[in-house]
Amino acid sequence: MHKKSKKTPSARKPYTFKRVSENLYKVIETGGYYALVKRGSKQIRRSLKTTDKALAKRRLSELKEKASKLRTGKEHASITFEQYSERWIKAKEASLKSKTIRRMKDCLKGIKPYLGNTLIRNITYQDCERWLIGRGKELKASAYRQERQLMIGVLKAAERDGIILDNPATQLPNKKLPKIVIQVPTHDQFRSLIKQMRQADSRGIHGAYLVELLAYSGMRLNEAINLTWRDIDFDRGCFTVTGGEYGTKNHEIRTVPLFPAMRELLERIRSDRTEINPDHVTPIKGARTLMANAAKKAGIPKFTHHSMRHYFCSNAIEAGIDFKVIAGWLGHKDGGILVAKTYGHLRDTHSFEMAKRMTQGADEVEPKNVVNISDKTA
Repeated sequence: MHKKSKKTPSARKPYTFKRVSENLYKVIETGGYYALVKRGSKQIRRSLKTTDKALAKRRLSELKEKASKLRTGKEHASITFEQYSERWIKAKEASLKSKTIRRMKDCLKGIKPYLGNTLIRNITYQDCERWLIGRGKELKASAYRQERQLMIGVLKAAERDGIILDNPATQLPNKKLPKIVIQVPTHDQFRSLIKQMRQADSRGIHGAYLVELLAYSGMRLNEAINLTWRDIDFDRGCFTVTGGEYGTKNHEIRTVPLFPAMRELLERIRSDRTEINPDHVTPIKGARTLMANAAKKAGIPKFTHHSMRHYFCSNAIEAGIDFKVIAGWLGHKDGGILVAKTYGHLRDTHSFEMAKRMTQGADEVEPKNVVNISDKTA
């Protein structure tokens, strides 16, 4: 058993391997240990990354246990990455949204030219690296991360099914996502936007209602447009977020308190002369163009539907509401970590107002209601 050193071609010398026990070899030149294990017709050779014999034996034992779980049947030996990926995605259709499945299939199209026809059991890091070299540079960070994650997911399943020993795709470097600057409308900007939208036709009025609904509830767009009057319990003071046919982002229904501003909005919608949808609170599916046109006329930045969710969160944080409570309203399952990370910033105006309270200095006159204990005891 020989392996060439990584020195320059003119100075390369073969390593000398000495068999020290069953499946265990020692490199004479470096003192390192290697394992040589067979499973069916497949030979597994691996550095144990140690010069300690006792540790090498423990790692060899772990390797042999993993290797024993490898399946040697013809079906597993002949399946390609493309075939296995398609089957893996098919199994995911029962639990994931159709939009997510479509994105997975698009990712697979990008990976296929590099791994598609390769047998799953033969995939190495070098195979994954061909995708990295050939496609990695042209992809934006988000697309790169999605394709990399698909590759890792497929090979992780193959590892679970005993087709491969390890998942080589986990060694692929990741790309950092660009930092997104969240734009939160000020109260004046929000009021200007709503006022300008209301001045349009009846669709503009419905658009203003939708924007207010997003801002007063914290719902995502899909959740808001699928909110029905049956989901609202005025007596108990709450509403239920179902997400309609496609469900919520985390596939869980949640019940949220009926906030005062939202209750007032709903009552206003019911009493408005504009035609009301008997089932859904809002009859339109979005107001992007209406918002853009209104923002332009009002001379304010262009905001999105999701900006209104930021607006809701910012208002809740400024009101002193606990991150964990806000997370429950938004449908987050992390106990408030994402809220603290994403929405923990406050509007500059609010931050500056809070900063005015930091008045204590070295020469500050002591408040009159403070008693100096040392003087009194003296």
